[in-house]
Amino acid sequence: MHTLRQPGAAGVLATIFTLLLISAAPAWSALPAEINGKEVPSLAPLVDKTAPAVVSIATRATVSAPENPFMNDPFFRRFFGVPEGMERQREVSSSGSGVIVDAAKGHLLTNHHVIEGADEIEIVLLDGRTFKAEIVGSDEGTDIAVLKIENPENLTEMRLGDSSGLRVGDFVVAIGNPFGLSHTVTSGIVSALGRNEVNRDGYADFIQTDASINPGNSGGALINLRGELIGINSMIYSRSGGNIGIGFAIPVDTAESIMEQILEFGEVRRGLLGVSISNLSAETAEAFGIESDDLQGALVQEVFPDSAAENAGLEAGDVIIAIDGKPVADAGELRNTIGLRRTGDAVTVEFLRGGKKKRVKATLGSAKDAVTAAAEPALEIDPRLAGAELVNYDGASQPYDGKGVLVKSVAAGSPAEYAGLEVGDIIVQLNNRPVETVNALRELADDQRVLGMKIVRGQRVLLRVIR
Repeated sequence: MHTLRQPGAAGVLATIFTLLLISAAPAWSALPAEINGKEVPSLAPLVDKTAPAVVSIATRATVSAPENPFMNDPFFRRFFGVPEGMERQREVSSSGSGVIVDAAKGHLLTNHHVIEGADEIEIVLLDGRTFKAEIVGSDEGTDIAVLKIENPENLTEMRLGDSSGLRVGDFVVAIGNPFGLSHTVTSGIVSALGRNEVNRDGYADFIQTDASINPGNSGGALINLRGELIGINSMIYSRSGGNIGIGFAIPVDTAESIMEQILEFGEVRRGLLGVSISNLSAETAEAFGIESDDLQGALVQEVFPDSAAENAGLEAGDVIIAIDGKPVADAGELRNTIGLRRTGDAVTVEFLRGGKKKRVKATLGSAKDAVTAAAEPALEIDPRLAGAELVNYDGASQPYDGKGVLVKSVAAGSPAEYAGLEVGDIIVQLNNRPVETVNALRELADDQRVLGMKIVRGQRVLLRVIR
């Protein structure tokens, strides 16, 4: 026997929320479902139309297994007949999600970290069909990858939306495969926009949402109530590893731009302004005559030769405050804004010089070319430090009075920047061995799989581990 109860406050709120969803949706997605001949509000028509375009991605890769200490013992190796140089390997598998955006060509979007290092990729559709897929291209900076399904047949694609028109409070639906649970659907709202502090090593103004996103959702779809893709789910903020109502998605405008470059060039041709920059502090603002109430912008510390910035007339000491009319809050936002543009794009740079606002046009150069040209010495030391200009530190200044290697400049978008190096850093140790000169750093870094650098930064001592 079933007992019917009146809904409590939570039930009333849920009903109001659902009705708001339906009233905000277009006609085709707002069609109510029927239960026992009665119409009830439902997102089912929206899900029915879009879910077939979301796929499950299973990857397999072969990696080196942790070294067994017995393998280093000559007696053990001789007794068991283990040949020299044999490396143990094991197969690992992982899963994620993806979104079909071109059914005819079999192209789909997912995250770079979902398919990174994969030897085999298998796609599983909502109807249970499986396909093999290959990587067309991938971009670690934005965490976007493009895959191609082999022999595509009867696929469903998802229409791309426009993430530039999103507003905080817009309703969204997330579809993916959290914890391997195929085609899980959750709903919520856009909690915030332009979250560029989430992943400091990459390029993206993330969409923040409270729609439940968990491990396995990566690469899945964040859609609006018109059934359009407006984001690729990428990461969560969590101390436990599970959802706490803070998830992040890469805007579809960014994903589409990266996909177009990969399909056209086979790679991402990221633009470069050609400046070394830092945040604007109160002390710096005072020195340059900038109002202390407005500390927005990125201070140009150096302009690289033959760069877009030099050709446009930018100088050291300028404070860049906007790109194409969009305000620049700090150095990180400028790096992010330029890093999402293509090589050859023309941008309008607004900056302060001597307390006066100025504007110039700059045609962006190639980040790929500039990394090797701007810092050849660091590239020779180790490719993972490419983009940093390194010089001997004589220990004559405070707060560090010892010897080391000074980071004089860091090229935007370079491996050195990804590694977390900043202008003014002093490298004093590498893998627990003292570093006193650039030559010493080069010798110590030779053939090292991991670079564990102890760095003096202002009054702090940091450790940066680079693999």
